[in-house]
Amino acid sequence: MTTPTTPFPTARAVRVTPEGLLWEPSERWVRGRKGDVTVVDSRHPVLVWEPDVPVPLYAFPRAEVREDLLRPAKNPPTGAHTGSRIFYDLEVDGDLFENAAWTYPADDLAGHIAFEWFRRSGKGLDHWYEEEEEIFIHPRDPHKRVDAVPSSRHVRVEIGGTVVADTHRPVLLFETGLPTRYYIPREDVRLDLLDPTDHSTGCPYKGTAEYWSLRGDTDVAPNVVWSYAAPLPAVGAVKGLLAFYNEAVDITVDGEHLERPVTPFTKTLQAHPANRPTLDPPL
Repeated sequence: MTTPTTPFPTARAVRVTPEGLLWEPSERWVRGRKGDVTVVDSRHPVLVWEPDVPVPLYAFPRAEVREDLLRPAKNPPTGAHTGSRIFYDLEVDGDLFENAAWTYPADDLAGHIAFEWFRRSGKGLDHWYEEEEEIFIHPRDPHKRVDAVPSSRHVRVEIGGTVVADTHRPVLLFETGLPTRYYIPREDVRLDLLDPTDHSTGCPYKGTAEYWSLRGDTDVAPNVVWSYAAPLPAVGAVKGLLAFYNEAVDITVDGEHLERPVTPFTKTLQAHPANRPTLDPPL
């Protein structure tokens, strides 16, 4: 067998446009629906990363989009989506949904249309599928990895000097671009100090999270603790365990106090408690 001397060519190399958009073709079969109506059915989607946005969106060839449901936008936004100038309203069963779709201002992406995801922006298509699996919030990034690894490290969590969790059996969740999250068995958490809330978030990598706030009058932001009751199979090891925002609590691992990281969640978590965090741990 001869060893090739040059890399095997691939169509998945990330490209950059003069506007600063990153994009690459995807081989996944992607469908998007509004209610029961399939608006997108694509076997040739393209992943697009906008400048300063950490997660991608899909754009689709026009031939794989129900263009008959699109109308020129009545009130197009200014400066949105890297200066896009062409927006569409979506009309389904007589209902009009404003600015649900757009085209990117890049020659590389000419002939492609992108859509809002309802559970991320509050508008756009309700349900998305990669192959036969429903996904939430945004497409999964092929360059991002999420690993849930059982550990025997000693993890202690304190809030305002009070120990709220202490364990030697955490599950460490390593996620590209975010600090390590420490998932702790409920038996090792002071549940009497926490109150469940009605807040929930969805994540394309882990599933749907439920939240708790610290009980009583406190300066700690609400919804500082979360758990996945039914996580996706890839991170099944965190099922039912509780995690705390490293950005808002004090965590000590094997005797070493961890510095509070600065992440996309820091600003919200440091705001007044009335401002609940609205982002999900996996962004």
